[in-house]
Amino acid sequence: MKSIVNYYFHFILIIFSFSTLKADEGMWLPVLLDQLNITTMQANGFKLSAEDIYSLNKSSMKDAVVQFGSGCTAELISGKGLLLTNHHCGYGSIQTHSSVERNYLDDGFWAMNQSQELVCPGLSVTFIVSMEDVTAIVLDGITDTTSEYARKKKIDTNVRALEKANSLNGIDAMVRAFYYGNVYYMFFTQTFKDVRLVGAPPQTIGNFGGDSDNWVWPRQTGDFSLFRIYADKNNNPANYAVDNIPYTPKHFFKINANGIGENDFTMVYGFPGRTNEYLSSFGIELIQNVSNPIKISLRDTRIKIMEQEMYKNPVVKIQYASKRNGAANAWKKWQGEQYGLIENKVIAKKQSYEGDFSTLILADQFQGAKYQTLLMDLQSAYNSIRPYQIALDYSSEGSFSIESVRFAWSFNNLIQLEQTLNLDAKERQKQLDLLRAAADNYFKDFDLVLEKKLAVAIFKQMRNGMPQNFLPPVFELVEKKYDGNIQEYIDEVYAKSLFVSKKKVMNLLNNYKPSDWKKIMKDKGFAFSSSLYVHYNLYILPKWMTLNSEINRLNRIYMAAQMQVFPSRKFYPDANFTMRVAFGKVAGYNPRNAVHYNWFTTLDGVMEKADSTTLDYKVPMRLKQLWSNRDFGNYADRKDGKLHTAFIATNHTTGGNSGSPVIDAYGNLIGTNFDRTWEGTISDLDYEIAVCRNISLDVRYTLFIIDKYAGAGYLLKEMEFVPAGSY
Repeated sequence: MKSIVNYYFHFILIIFSFSTLKADEGMWLPVLLDQLNITTMQANGFKLSAEDIYSLNKSSMKDAVVQFGSGCTAELISGKGLLLTNHHCGYGSIQTHSSVERNYLDDGFWAMNQSQELVCPGLSVTFIVSMEDVTAIVLDGITDTTSEYARKKKIDTNVRALEKANSLNGIDAMVRAFYYGNVYYMFFTQTFKDVRLVGAPPQTIGNFGGDSDNWVWPRQTGDFSLFRIYADKNNNPANYAVDNIPYTPKHFFKINANGIGENDFTMVYGFPGRTNEYLSSFGIELIQNVSNPIKISLRDTRIKIMEQEMYKNPVVKIQYASKRNGAANAWKKWQGEQYGLIENKVIAKKQSYEGDFSTLILADQFQGAKYQTLLMDLQSAYNSIRPYQIALDYSSEGSFSIESVRFAWSFNNLIQLEQTLNLDAKERQKQLDLLRAAADNYFKDFDLVLEKKLAVAIFKQMRNGMPQNFLPPVFELVEKKYDGNIQEYIDEVYAKSLFVSKKKVMNLLNNYKPSDWKKIMKDKGFAFSSSLYVHYNLYILPKWMTLNSEINRLNRIYMAAQMQVFPSRKFYPDANFTMRVAFGKVAGYNPRNAVHYNWFTTLDGVMEKADSTTLDYKVPMRLKQLWSNRDFGNYADRKDGKLHTAFIATNHTTGGNSGSPVIDAYGNLIGTNFDRTWEGTISDLDYEIAVCRNISLDVRYTLFIIDKYAGAGYLLKEMEFVPAGSY
């Protein structure tokens, strides 16, 4: 009797332990807030209703939040279509308008009236009009016995039919999967394509701290830029036209410039990109012990070699600055994620959770027999994919990270077309034009010495780390013909290949004859590249995709099982770049023993870091003068008299949330989200409230830069501000 009592006592404890999530965790669909979250939000300080956040019957916050471009979020802050987003989100548009004579990246840009605003071709913003559950329609005709191939085919057919039938009158419909394909929602969207640049601070403000401060706290980056949406005379989307007028939004955010405090309620509204919160311990183990170490090690090699050569040569420093920073972004993030996984013992946590799951599925009411082998099947699937994952990571982060390899392979399309299609002159010319453009871009920032060093170092790592039976055949060639000497082989390849000489490549393209594809195939550089890509496409990628498809199938079942076994738990769907709400509180944190981080930074921190010899920490003279004179206008904090630059909170965010509005308890704008803390990058896999913090630009610093620094205070006249002392 005692054992039975203990079993059911343990059973009750398990149910209770998963009845709620941490209040700060989650990326929630706005349409479900009323039934899932609003009570919790209000208990944590939110003063409005779910309908104020998302409504079909009246204007709501959703009408002031847009998908900005292809990977960011922005928010409306005036009744004249004025948009606020991050500087790094607007960077491409700012760069497009920059030249040696008018370097808006270095100097900043400010339109002093609407006629000076700059058209941004290709830039668009998308509103969410509404969203609805279409799971039953998408999964119509699918049963438990439907094969994965038939399932995918049927879902694709149903989704296409839904999207086509509902894309009408300027409204587009898109269907997205949630919970690993167990649930589907359709989003009705409206896209505006006339978006103009209004203002942006110089990089020394908008990207202050650069890569040095990326993913870390404390931050003092003025990471914002301003754009404006234009519409036709009826306020509808329209392509650029001189007579378009500023868009009149259904809703825009009032500005709360009165300041915030520790433990204040905050909410982030935006389009988070990708998370994997419900992976099994086997999935986490593969990331922690296989993928992350390989990727970090390979990027570490690349970055060190780039930095060595950049230090030696000022030309190379310019050529590879962007490449180095691009490589370092994910490299730094993966290290933070790795630290978080190990420090927080996430594998053990998942295993404990899976133990509780296994206990519960033995109970009859949970139809345990249906899921009894599920975890074993997942473990087996991950064991099977492991060597292929290693091979894939060494290929994607190793051989395919070498630009000369990728550039040589870009000629393969021309070869394939010549061999199979009997190209006409027009199509051939199109291919040659594409290759000329690629060559211009490639050779502009190409250094032969650096490329050779990268190739040698990376291929040595591949030979030592990649399973021998997965190594491309080029390694066998090196062993037989060059006695295993990778350096000797690389020297010969680069000495005899035309793909390291712009003159030779352009000569080939400008004087190309239909039979010249044979010359390309015989080139040592192309043969080298071809050996790598063909082997990958034949022996690694197809098998990996098959095994990964099985893992996806099992994850879909596991997700459904979790939701059935833990019916009291509120499950939020993983991020997939659809509109979400996250909420939390302003809070500092303790990243490690004897270290505490305050919840805000000030302009004083900018001056403490200022270093004219380092690009990341250069500070404009005008900003120094304003700080020295304590000329902060009305934007200084009313308690400490300092100009606050950024703050951190416990909102659950990820990539795609860049530019998202950070909103107070009354629905007013207090900041703009732009990053996460390094220790908190684990939140893509496991949210840990002790260290997971989103980093936001304080709206008062934004206003200060617009008004006091740039002299564009006229823009503030179209904004609406919360009166001082109103709450």
